[in-house]
Amino acid sequence: MQMETNRLGWRFRITASSVLAACVLTVLTASAQAAGKKRAASAETNIPIKHIIIIFQENRTFDEYFGTYPGADGIPMRNGVPTVCVPDPATGKCVRPYHTDTDITCGGPHEAEASMVDVADGKMNGFIADIEAARNYGLYPLVSARQYCRNPEDPGEADSVLGYFNGTDLPNYWAYAKHFVLQDHMFEALHSWSFPSHLWLVSAWSANCASSNDPKTCVSNLMPRDRTVANPTPFAWTEITWLLHKANVSWTYYLDHGAEQPRPNRGADNGKFRMPTGHTAQSGVPIIWNVLPGFTDVHDDHQLDNIQDLSQYFVAAQEGKLPSVVWISPNGFDSDHPPAKVSVAQSYVTSIINAAMTGPDWKSTAIFLTWDDWGGFYDHVTPPRLDSMGLGIRVPGILISPYAKPGHIDHQTLSPDAYLKFIEDVFLHGERLNPKTDGRPDLRPEVRENDPSIGDLMNDFDFSQRPQKPLVLPTHPKTALVENTPLSPPDADTGSPK
Repeated sequence: MQMETNRLGWRFRITASSVLAACVLTVLTASAQAAGKKRAASAETNIPIKHIIIIFQENRTFDEYFGTYPGADGIPMRNGVPTVCVPDPATGKCVRPYHTDTDITCGGPHEAEASMVDVADGKMNGFIADIEAARNYGLYPLVSARQYCRNPEDPGEADSVLGYFNGTDLPNYWAYAKHFVLQDHMFEALHSWSFPSHLWLVSAWSANCASSNDPKTCVSNLMPRDRTVANPTPFAWTEITWLLHKANVSWTYYLDHGAEQPRPNRGADNGKFRMPTGHTAQSGVPIIWNVLPGFTDVHDDHQLDNIQDLSQYFVAAQEGKLPSVVWISPNGFDSDHPPAKVSVAQSYVTSIINAAMTGPDWKSTAIFLTWDDWGGFYDHVTPPRLDSMGLGIRVPGILISPYAKPGHIDHQTLSPDAYLKFIEDVFLHGERLNPKTDGRPDLRPEVRENDPSIGDLMNDFDFSQRPQKPLVLPTHPKTALVENTPLSPPDADTGSPK
């Protein structure tokens, strides 16, 4: 077992695996896979879902967005006052979660080490200390970052990660939860940041590969290497489009305003892509959220044309020509990633959902909305430990479909692995991203879709009910959110993005 010391001087595990748990899970895996195949064999006739849409937003926790939602596992309260608090080393105080209505919020570090620090061996109380030790908020490089987020080293300023919103701030998200299904135990697939989380969304793994041409050279990694100018397709292991293509199942990976064109840095970073310093509404999706072009199997299958501008999604939805499987990745402006505006992200998501609801394909569609990682924000639920990679800190999850159980709160333990499992059961007769069966073996240590600890999204549907009608909501709803007051002058740089 390898141990490391983080920047706070705390000891934590970074590569330890749950050997005993893995042995137990191995015994259960075969029966879980057999059950999935049996159920999925009749999916084409018994399940009216022909289109699966996954909207992948950025950097929020369940407690931050739904911590006071009635009936959910939200912030522990007594008489309306939180009973939990997080210590602030800079002030010596313990800070309770509090309601905020500011449209721009400042998160915290959210790489692999930060996840360990925030979880703090299950105490879930390292969030403020982590910001103060790292001296940055882990902000996306929007031009507003330095205007709205104070110096994280100033006493009391790191407390912003304890703020939470309510239904008057997020009326559309709460309306979807009320009318469809809210998942209050959705966890990031691994305890790391956005980039590996996006890798996991499509492949159920995060790894480094010695050779981009050989899946058997890939090894699990919480902080994998990104694409570079010299090596634009470093992800040799197998992802779900390999199986979809073999089964003639249509898919599209939509990018909000297309792909951002990063600038090569020919200096000390030796050819790594460098992010622009500012982002606008017209900026494309950054390379760290646009991972599919980095997988060699997409190129081998000649499927790059399936990665398209989001404008094509709206056309397909209107014409009733949605692919069977859809992923949608935002640009920085629409992403929810601090310091992007919460209101803008809600409007962006609403426009995507409205398009599906008002098109001919609504009657056979399931929309899954979630966020890629916790962004440094507070959540009180300790993530279950499944294996050496995860699970990560809890994020919001919502299912929207004519067949979603109305007003249901799903308490199952879920992660993006459940999305892959659902895709495989609906369209692939229960076939898994399993190196023993998928025809393109890699060295992934576990088949997460078969993990019995991960819940089954089929439980969120009632295919016998009268299909729910579309819930078309205002794209720009009236909210209680308020504009932030810019700092004058801007404080020092708040740190590099994560």
